[in-house]
Order: sequence, then C-alpha cells, then structure tokens
Amino acid sequence: MRIAGVATAVPKQYYSQQQILDELGKYWSDKLPKLEILNRFHHRVGVEGRHLSLPIEQYHDVERFGQSNAQWLRVAEELGEEAVTAALAMAGVSKDDVGAMIVVSVTGIASPSLDAHLVNKMGLPLNMRRTPIFGLGCVAGAAGISQATDYVRAYPDRVAVLLSVELCSLTWQRGDVSVANLIASGLFGDGAAAVVIRGDEGDGPEVVGTESIFFPDTEDAMGWDISEEGFKIVLSSEVPAVIHKYLPGGVDAFLAKHGLKRDDVGSWVMHTGGPKVLEATQESLGLPACTFAASWDSLKRVGNLSSASVLFVLEETMKRRRPAKGTWGVLAAMGPGFCAELVLLRW
Repeated sequence: MRIAGVATAVPKQYYSQQQILDELGKYWSDKLPKLEILNRFHHRVGVEGRHLSLPIEQYHDVERFGQSNAQWLRVAEELGEEAVTAALAMAGVSKDDVGAMIVVSVTGIASPSLDAHLVNKMGLPLNMRRTPIFGLGCVAGAAGISQATDYVRAYPDRVAVLLSVELCSLTWQRGDVSVANLIASGLFGDGAAAVVIRGDEGDGPEVVGTESIFFPDTEDAMGWDISEEGFKIVLSSEVPAVIHKYLPGGVDAFLAKHGLKRDDVGSWVMHTGGPKVLEATQESLGLPACTFAASWDSLKRVGNLSSASVLFVLEETMKRRRPAKGTWGVLAAMGPGFCAELVLLRW
C-alpha cells in the first residue's frame, strides 16, 4: 500500500497573528483585566498567521453553536471537495475509482455526515464505503491513514481516500477566558487535507506498518468539554510530561516489530501540536533539532490544524522535502485519549 496523493486546502481569508490578536482583544476587553496576558500567549505559540473560515469581523455575529456548526458544514464542503479533487489528481485516480472514504473532524458535526454531502456534491460512487470519525482530535490524521491502509490491504485493487477538515476558529468560546482557551485561540487555525491510498502503484511512500498507542489514565490531558455553547477546549499543561513518559517506549516497541531502531529512521513527519509538544517529542526521542523542520515551518505558517496538521507536513515532505528512495520514515500524531498513532513509511 502506498500514499499515492496528498493535497491541502485552506480558506481564502488569511490573517497575521497580530490581526487576530487585535480582533480577539475586542471579544475579551471586558473580561481580561490586562490584554497583555492574551498578547503573551499568542506570541509564545510560534504562529505567524492563520487561515480563517470567515472574514474576521464576522465572528462577532456567531453567537450560538448552531450558527458556528452551520458555517462548519458550508466551509467543510468547499474545502473537502478542493482537497479530495487535488489529491486524486496527484494520485492519477478518477473519483469513480474511490472505494472508500474516511472523513475525520473534531470541530463540527453533521448527520448525514460530511462524506454523504460530498457524494452528492462531487458525484462520488454511490457504493463507496463511508466512515465518518469524530472525537480523535489531533491524532485522527495519522489514524485515518491507518484505517485507509487497512481497507486497501483487504481490497488491494481498490482506492481509499482520507479527508480531514478542521475549522478550529469556529469553536472559539467568547465567554471562556481560561488559560487553555486563550492559548488555543492563538494556536489553532483552519484547513483541510486529503490523502489517497492505493496498491503498490505510484512513487509515493509505502505504508509498511501502523500502530495505535493508548496512554492509560490520561483522558483529562486534552479534548473538549461539550456544553450548550459548543466545544470548550481541554488542554493540560501536563501533556509534555505525558509525552516524555510514554512516547519513547511506544516508538521503540513499534520500530522493533520491524527490526528497526530510531537511528534507522531518516524522516519524521510529525503533527504540529505546538512548541511544547514538538520540543517534548524531540527531546524524549533524542532527535536533532532540525528533525521537525517541516513541522515547525507549518506551525509558523498556518498554526495547529488539529487532525489535518500532520497531513500538511506530509504534503510538504512529499512535494518539497522528499527523502532519498529507500529511506525509513515515521509519520506520527498525538491527541485526546491521550494517545499516539504511528505510521511506518518506506520512501
């Protein structure tokens, strides 16, 4: 099984970190005694700008969860079609050849699910297997690749598509001035990405193996509290410590199953969780500072895009930083659970 195509799509609106900070300051000017607190958090997350689903001044008019979710579905359809169309073109595959579609998101919900909307909008096969996944958060981009690979492994003559759409700006909580929400408002952005998995045809990296790792008793580290207002961020300061405790052993065990060690891996495609997450991952695995250069660049350019982030880094790696043929690679993401998903690649 190979990753035959990957493509990303972003909303047309792009704002610098300072522009977003200024607008959010209007939200919270009556709730924060000192806006310097917000300013400090926004400038510590390593983000220079982000794409937003709406023109920035329109967020003041989105007051209820139903309003934000309706916008999520509208924009998700547009970006989803764009990303899937581009990924299929890169893979040299017709939309009529798609046998399965896995759609992941944690920033909006719909029933019928987004994939059903895209069947109608794009004219996708009526017998296509549809698997919508909600709740995995940032880890879902890597988990979706695993699910798509399993499908193609079972049906090697078919094609599977993974679509991730995350519109994090539509989850902003106006009444929440917790540290977690202030950080999240400076870190997360909007975007979509699609990946095409097919048999051994093409020059994309081979998916050699996958692994899910659940870190016990860490469910309070990250996720959402679902309330009448919508999705309220849960983001613990303990996440770096959890990474240090659990990730190295999990990575080593996964590699050992394939007769490999960390030193054998020449390419790391890592989810852009934020500065502290990237630093903890690098330090815990004993990797050089340059290892996650593509992830740092993506974080700076578009922010953390939840499940789509690792796919943005994958696109950058495939199109502009492709390792030498035969190089071992690891694609990885972490998210609510707390958990990790690992994908072993052979370039």
